[in-house]
Amino acid sequence: MTHDVCIIGGGAAGLFCAATAARRGRKVVVLDHATTPGRKILISGGGRCNFSNRRVSAENYQSQNPHFCRSALARFTPDDFLALVEARGIAYEERRHGQLFCVDSAKQIVALLLDACRDAGADVRWGVRVNAVAHEDRFAVAHEDRFAGATSSGEVLANRLVIATGGLPVPAISATDFGLRLARQFGHGLVETAPALAPLLLPANERLDLPGIAVDAAISTDAGPVFRENLLFTHGGISGPSVLQASSYWRPGQAIRVDLLPGRDLAAELAAARGNKSQLGNVLGEFLPKRLVKARLPETLAARPVAQLGKADIAAAVSAIKDWHLHPDATDGWLKAEVMRGGVDTADLSSQTLESRRVKGLHFIGEVVDVTGWLGGYNFQWAWASGFAAGNAV
Repeated sequence: MTHDVCIIGGGAAGLFCAATAARRGRKVVVLDHATTPGRKILISGGGRCNFSNRRVSAENYQSQNPHFCRSALARFTPDDFLALVEARGIAYEERRHGQLFCVDSAKQIVALLLDACRDAGADVRWGVRVNAVAHEDRFAVAHEDRFAGATSSGEVLANRLVIATGGLPVPAISATDFGLRLARQFGHGLVETAPALAPLLLPANERLDLPGIAVDAAISTDAGPVFRENLLFTHGGISGPSVLQASSYWRPGQAIRVDLLPGRDLAAELAAARGNKSQLGNVLGEFLPKRLVKARLPETLAARPVAQLGKADIAAAVSAIKDWHLHPDATDGWLKAEVMRGGVDTADLSSQTLESRRVKGLHFIGEVVDVTGWLGGYNFQWAWASGFAAGNAV
């Protein structure tokens, strides 16, 4: 039996694409090697799934073509997915920066997707490993292209093939590079992949012995925007939302800049406090953890009364607190990364349909594509939007 559409990957993008295509009357089969549906969805957001964000634009994504995601995002918006959540009766909450979470459990989002596939008539098969895929000219009938998948349960034929295999993070849920290998097989270029939204590891001479301490901080790299969120000190380096965000833009050999008192003009405040006889370390300790202040300021400077600070002293304090340069060795790797940066080069994909410009009938969606969202529900929104775009085209 030949299906209209075969989707490899039963994650967020694959299932949403399947439901969208099946509702159009397409005969759809989804193949996934996992035996448990939606494992990455289930562990996301601390088990409550940050399924989207109130404010989504192309500026919230990284790609060699920063405009590529605009079309899909415009045609399926956060409000569109929120309507499905509300129709389902799933309680949700909006957190900082427009992040949308389930109140109860990520299982509700998995159930929404599985029921949508079932109600539309999509055939979703779990525990099926795809070993190889061929674009079989010998099957061509009436100018239709067909794909043959050799799977652990036999051959699967389809007129359209959608690759929704996700990225490389989270080895514990058996993420693989199968989608990337298929892209290369069919002549597609790849943008170099790397762990993204990951903690950063620091060289021994830059680590602070402050594990568990968190502060509000603004962090930036040479290429990315400034992210103001919590910074968390770890045994091996730094983590927290601001660091995870910056890690997507960081490249080996680059420094990152840390402002521990964002939004404050520390130089002006110290210059205006010349009558303050308190020690500088104690004054700064009113706004920052005292252990952090002690670690950042030389003891002689920390002990100096604010009233006795000269211009050089103020400049040194400002540099230590508001212009701290760190030089990470690496990210904390795939085990700790939220998503993959890079992937299938968008140069050979249609931004409207996610179809290959090299092989007719072949589509790539979701995380396997070189579109990487910020922390905060943006990657799920890309999964819904790209799945919707391809589902309406296959």
